[in-house]
Amino acid sequence: MRPLIGVAARRATKSSVLRFSGSIAAEAVCDAVLRAGGEPVIVHGGDRAAVAEIPARLARFDGVCLPGGGDLNPARYSQAPDARSEAPDDLQDEFDLAVIRTVLSHPGLPALAICRGLQVLNVACGGTLRQHVEGSAVEHLGTLHEVTIARGTRLRQLAGADTITVSSYHHQAIDRLGAGLHAIACAPDGCVEAVEHSAAGVLAVQWHPEDQAATHPYDQALFDDLVARAHESAVRSRLNPGGPLPYAYPATG
Repeated sequence: MRPLIGVAARRATKSSVLRFSGSIAAEAVCDAVLRAGGEPVIVHGGDRAAVAEIPARLARFDGVCLPGGGDLNPARYSQAPDARSEAPDDLQDEFDLAVIRTVLSHPGLPALAICRGLQVLNVACGGTLRQHVEGSAVEHLGTLHEVTIARGTRLRQLAGADTITVSSYHHQAIDRLGAGLHAIACAPDGCVEAVEHSAAGVLAVQWHPEDQAATHPYDQALFDDLVARAHESAVRSRLNPGGPLPYAYPATG
């Protein structure tokens, strides 16, 4: 059976195919999970009562993907809003933070966090964000740029190269790194592009691997890795029903 991968939904106030608001996920993310052998399932945020049930709701999944989206409310990392920050969606923030905190408290639950997902992870771990990254030698919003990966890391093994070209679409980035996180990749301007957690089974990247996953093996490899870890976690859970989740993503480098 395909491992179930919960893809955290993005709240949309309107859609051309819906009469009302919707909970959506990018097809490129779902396609990449499907290619990897997983079954992508959109996890609806719901209201605050449903968000409070996220730990129990995620228990049935073998892995989680926290995708990109809008800006986090800067009040969540004790900053006043920059004029260039997007208007926050506090319910989306609460949902995403509940998802990543569940991942952090269950080391055997594999996760891949993308773009906003990386930023949510950093904030959940007590870190802060740069609210606007000015274009310099490296443009980060709607472009391709190089990323250098630390040797000896699992990400370097997955990528198969020290430097890769990634699809970037963000205007915010990690400032102070959160507790338990290790920066394992960066752009030429020093922007943190990937992190691992020392205990939890989460890999997070600032770029959008789904954009090129169909044509670039190093991007698809991130989804392949998520599904492989989910399969392993599911097998171990079946062998040890009711026991602690034993698998953690190894932080190296």
